[in-house]
Amino acid sequence: MPLYNKAPYVGKAVESVLEQTYPDWELIVVDDGSHDGSGDIVKQYTDPRIRLLRQENAGVSTARNNGAAQAQAPYLCFLDADDWWEPAFLEEMNGLVGRHPGAGIYGANYWFVKNGQKRPSTIGFPEGFDEGEVNYCRLYASTLCMPLWTGAVCMPKAVFDAEGGFRPGLKLGEDFVLWVHTALKHSTVLTSKLLSNYNQDVDTTWRGTHRLHRPQDHMLWNLADLEPEETTNPDYKQLIDNLRVYNMQFYIVDRRYRKEARAMLAKVDWSRQPQRMRRLYRLPAWLLAIRHRAMTLGSKIKQRLRRTL
Repeated sequence: MPLYNKAPYVGKAVESVLEQTYPDWELIVVDDGSHDGSGDIVKQYTDPRIRLLRQENAGVSTARNNGAAQAQAPYLCFLDADDWWEPAFLEEMNGLVGRHPGAGIYGANYWFVKNGQKRPSTIGFPEGFDEGEVNYCRLYASTLCMPLWTGAVCMPKAVFDAEGGFRPGLKLGEDFVLWVHTALKHSTVLTSKLLSNYNQDVDTTWRGTHRLHRPQDHMLWNLADLEPEETTNPDYKQLIDNLRVYNMQFYIVDRRYRKEARAMLAKVDWSRQPQRMRRLYRLPAWLLAIRHRAMTLGSKIKQRLRRTL
């Protein structure tokens, strides 16, 4: 559990681990230089299975990697300090590993929590799917809802170590880079059971997904080693193109990175993109910017109305 200035949330996250029906776990909390007393909150828990490590602020990837390096068990799970697990998460993941041995990564379905309301993810499992091996790239490409989310993952430590863990230089998508590298080499096994909670009600300044990152900090500009897959693996090609098309609209709107965004879009196979996205990118940048502002304003109004109802 990486921890950086999450004092209002970390107690709930830790409690969700303590409430697990599967008892054979250790929780390693890595305080990444918090200055709001977050680490002191964790220190109050006396369960011997909980360990608190402290480090100078080095980012979420380094915190997770340092925690994983200290782990004694052969399987790793990850939980951010503002999210929480359902009580059966570890028990269900342990069962999934037992029924499907040898996979490179295991994952569970999860809840999105917004304005205090829970809704299931829209991963897009095939009809009748309960659990089993999936094509990660194909499944992700179908809806662009993450089939593997960090707070609902279980991974063999040996595979994690072989892949080098999370890439420290990234501020967005460091988890995706690890998952996709793993999924291209190993099988991916999922359960459709909703076992974890992705908290969307935190201060958005603390979430990397709500900021426009420099290209060097963004996952899509850090996958050069997988470019050969684009010519040999159509499922990966579809996924990475879909992610490019979705993400680059925000960079086209922002003048600072428009050149880099257009270079990224030049890699897309547009023949496999929906007509609506082709039309979207035919709009001039100024009109795309107006559309983006209107959508942002509409989203804020919608959220405000939900809070008042």
